Amino acid sequence: MRLSRRHVLASTVGVVSTALITAQTPAGIAFARPRRASRAVTTAVYIEVNHEDLATVGAFVREGVHRPVFDLAMIFAANINYDGCTAYLHLNERVMETLRAAETQIRPLQRRGTKVLLSLLGNHEGAGFANFPTRHDADRFAAQVASVVHRYHLDGVDLDDEYSEYGKNGTGQPNEDFFVWFVRALRRHLGPHKLLTLYSIGPSVNRTVSSAGNASDDLDYAWNPWYGTYQEPSVLGMPRSHVGAAAVDWGHTSIEMIQTMASQTIHDGYGVFMTYDLRVSTNPSLVQAMTTALEGRRRLRQ
Repeated sequence: MRLSRRHVLASTVGVVSTALITAQTPAGIAFARPRRASRAVTTAVYIEVNHEDLATVGAFVREGVHRPVFDLAMIFAANINYDGCTAYLHLNERVMETLRAAETQIRPLQRRGTKVLLSLLGNHEGAGFANFPTRHDADRFAAQVASVVHRYHLDGVDLDDEYSEYGKNGTGQPNEDFFVWFVRALRRHLGPHKLLTLYSIGPSVNRTVSSAGNASDDLDYAWNPWYGTYQEPSVLGMPRSHVGAAAVDWGHTSIEMIQTMASQTIHDGYGVFMTYDLRVSTNPSLVQAMTTALEGRRRLRQ
C-alpha cells in the first residue's frame, strides 16, 4: 500500500527560515567513512520545500571526507499548470524563495558535490507531460523549464507525472508520442550536461517508447515511486546502473526496511537509491542505516 506522499502544492505554507535550521542543525551530521568502492550507488532525496529548507541536505556528510551523503537533491516541486490554452510553468512562493536564496540554499550543496534538480509535478489542472496539443507547445514549455534551470544554475530536472488529471478543463488525453517529444525538447534546451530524471509514475511512464523514439535516450535516471516497496520501474532502455528499485520515505520507512532495501540494491546491481522527505528532524540513525548498508556491502564486493 502506498503511503500518502505529497501535499497539494497550489497553496503556500509558512516559511522555514535558514536561520532556524542553522540553529537546530549541527554543522554536519557525519557518518562512518567507508573504504572506497569500485562502484557507487547514486543517492537521491526529495525535499518538500513547502515545509523544509533545501539546505537541510547539507547537514548529512560522510565523516572525514566532507562528501555529501546525498548525490541528488530535488526541489519539490514546481508545477505544470494550464491557462485555458496551453501549459505553463508555475513556481509557488516557497520554490521561488529557494531559488532566490541560491547562495544559502543551493550553492553550498553544489560545492560539496550534490546535484540540485528542479522537480516538476502536475497540479490538478489537466496539463501533463503527455498531452501537449502540438510539438510547438511541448517545446515552448521545455524552454520555460530550461530557462529557470539555467538562470539559477541548477543541475537538471526531475519529471513526476502525478496529479495532472488529464482531460480536466478541456485538456486532451495522453498522446502516445508527446512525452518522448517533450523529453527530447527538454534535453535540447537543457544541453547534454544537465540531468534528466524520471519519477516513474503516471501516464507518461507508459509512453516512454513510441514511434517518436525512446525517452530513455535522453533520460539519465529513473526510479520506483512507491514508498516502502522495492521494485524496478519499467522504462525500456534504462540499464540497472541508472535505475532505482528502492523507495524510502524517511518519515514512514523502518530502519530494518531501509537496511534490507539498501543491501538488495547492491546485490541486484541497481545504481540509484531514492528517498523522500528528509527533514531537520529526521533520525540520523535512519540515514546511517542507508549509508552503512550501501557502502558496507560495496566494501565486501571489492
